[in-house]
Amino acid sequence: MTSFSVISEDLSKKYSGKTIFAGLNFRLNKGESAVITGRNGSGKSTLMKIISGLISPSTGKMKFIKNEVELEKDFIKTNMGFVSPYLNLYDELTALENLRLFSALKSRSGNYDDEKLKSYLQLVGLYDRRNDEIKAYSSGMKQKLKISFSLLHEPALLMMDEPRSNLDRDGISIIENIAMKQKENGILIIATNDEDDLKLCDLKINIEDHKK
Repeated sequence: MTSFSVISEDLSKKYSGKTIFAGLNFRLNKGESAVITGRNGSGKSTLMKIISGLISPSTGKMKFIKNEVELEKDFIKTNMGFVSPYLNLYDELTALENLRLFSALKSRSGNYDDEKLKSYLQLVGLYDRRNDEIKAYSSGMKQKLKISFSLLHEPALLMMDEPRSNLDRDGISIIENIAMKQKENGILIIATNDEDDLKLCDLKINIEDHKK
C-alpha cells in the first residue's frame, strides 16, 4: 500500500515586516484531512499558496513524503489538485478545451485522456455545456469547472480554498461528495470558515493561533 504524508515544519510568513503567521507545524497522512480557519484576511489563502508551492514561506519548509521518500517539487505538482478563486480560466476556450490544456500542462508527458476529461465534466454537471465558451458561464459554473481541474490525475493531495463560493445546492453536494471520496483515498485540506466544511475535517488549523 502506498503511503503519503504532508508535513509543515515551523512555517512562517511575513509581508512588509508584518507577521502573517509563525511557528506553524502539522502532519497529515493518507486518509486524513485538515481545515484552515481564521478571519478574512488572516492568512488562510497565504498558507494554502505556501502548501501548494505557489509562494515560499519566510521560514520553515513544506515536505511531501511518499513511501518514506521526500518528493521533488515537480513531482508534487502532478500529485496535487487545487480549487482556488485565483485560478484563471481562458474565456475564449470551451470547458473541454480548458481541461485539455490544463491536463496537458500538468502531465509530465503532455498527453491527456479525452474520455476521462469528459467524465470529470459529467461529475460536476457540466458535460452538456462542455463545448460552450467559458465567457458564457455563470460564476457558479466556473467554480464547478475549477473543481474538475482539481481532479486531474486523481491527486494524492486535494486542496480547496473557499470551495462553496458561488455554488448552488447541487454544486455544494458535488463538493461534499468529492471531499468525502478524497478523505478515503488521499489527503484533503480546506480553507474555510463554513461550519459544514469544518465538520468534514479531522484537524483544525486556526491561523489566529499562530500569530506573534
